[in-house]
Amino acid sequence: MKPNRDYIIPFVGLSLGFHEFKFDITDAFFDNFEYSIIHKAAANVVLMLEKKETMLVGKYSIAGVVDINCNRCEDPMSVALVGEYKLIYKFGTEPSDDESLIIVYPEEFELDIRDNILELITVSLPNRAVHDEGECNQEMISILEEYILVSENEIEKEEKLSDDEIDSRWSALNSLN
Repeated sequence: MKPNRDYIIPFVGLSLGFHEFKFDITDAFFDNFEYSIIHKAAANVVLMLEKKETMLVGKYSIAGVVDINCNRCEDPMSVALVGEYKLIYKFGTEPSDDESLIIVYPEEFELDIRDNILELITVSLPNRAVHDEGECNQEMISILEEYILVSENEIEKEEKLSDDEIDSRWSALNSLN
């Protein structure tokens, strides 16, 4: 990945207190990540960075729209992004297992936040992104239907039945009192 100074914050020269950084995230941002699932983007990231004696506290606000592939038909679709996240950059040498705690080693004097922004945008995406009913690529849907053994309606019916079974079991247990 080639360095991009736009996402590097030299924290050593910052005074204690709050500092605001704004980033426009476009398609070019994702070109630097070989396996990105995002194709197009028009998003804004605002980082409110609080510098303290022993750490930096970053509060990220993300808003915008990105294009990813539909999980059903694989055609591109637009998805809205909204999210607020907090990351702590702690000065030290001990590694951390906490995903929201990033260790900044003594020899470091700047933060490269590209990976943080990518992760936070990715976390802001829905678990399953599909087109609205009737908007999927019908040719792809036809091909999928040839190979699908169980339809989504049948899966929903099975889930409903299993929910009813669980409820009847609980009522049987409750009658024992």
